[in-house]
Amino acid sequence: MTRLTEDQVRETLKQVFDPELGVNIVDLGLVYDITVEEERVNVTMTLTTPGCPLHDTIVGGVRRSLQDRMNLEFLHVEVVWEPQWTPERMSEAAREQLDFFR
Repeated sequence: MTRLTEDQVRETLKQVFDPELGVNIVDLGLVYDITVEEERVNVTMTLTTPGCPLHDTIVGGVRRSLQDRMNLEFLHVEVVWEPQWTPERMSEAAREQLDFFR
């Protein structure tokens, strides 16, 4: 059996998009930490604002994406508000896609 890696989880999470912005959550900088221990995955993430109306949609997308593509024994997704998300957390690709900081 191939060992699951953080990079594989991160690549899978690139399939989850913020519906309002049309950018994946990894490039937006919403994923703070990924830990993998065998088939057990913990994802620590945030959203662009604490009152984000798409909270359930985005977190549900994370869960579905990982559960559908990986044989996980356990998945925990934690949404945190510290440190607070800022646009500086976005990747260069996300900034270019959103025409940000130009």
